[in-house]
Amino acid sequence: MAKPPENQGQTDSATEATRDLASRIALAKRERMLADNRSAGGNSGSSEGMNRGIRIGSEFVAAVLVGAVIGYLIDLGLGTSPWAMLIMLMMGFAAGILNVTRVVAEMNAATAVPLEPKDGSDKDAGSGQ
Repeated sequence: MAKPPENQGQTDSATEATRDLASRIALAKRERMLADNRSAGGNSGSSEGMNRGIRIGSEFVAAVLVGAVIGYLIDLGLGTSPWAMLIMLMMGFAAGILNVTRVVAEMNAATAVPLEPKDGSDKDAGSGQ
């Protein structure tokens, strides 16, 4: 079976115009995609920082509140008015500080950029590429 020619019924200038139009459309799509990626990247940095701040703050506040509530309940049960609550409040504060340092260490490890070797050894350095 014979294959029909691609530009059946079209002149050379019409075929060239179609190719030109297709290339311009592809270029416009790439530029649009790059612009969308740039705008999305700018917003993600600020929202990522806000997410980190909210997580760190909530870790700290939760630990202090849990300590205070446990101390208050101990005070109610034993009748030791403010002392158990004060002691547990301080323990909650210490636990909050430990939680914040743990969370920050996790976040820093997750976003760490691998460092270049200090001795200057590079696999591609001797290949001449």
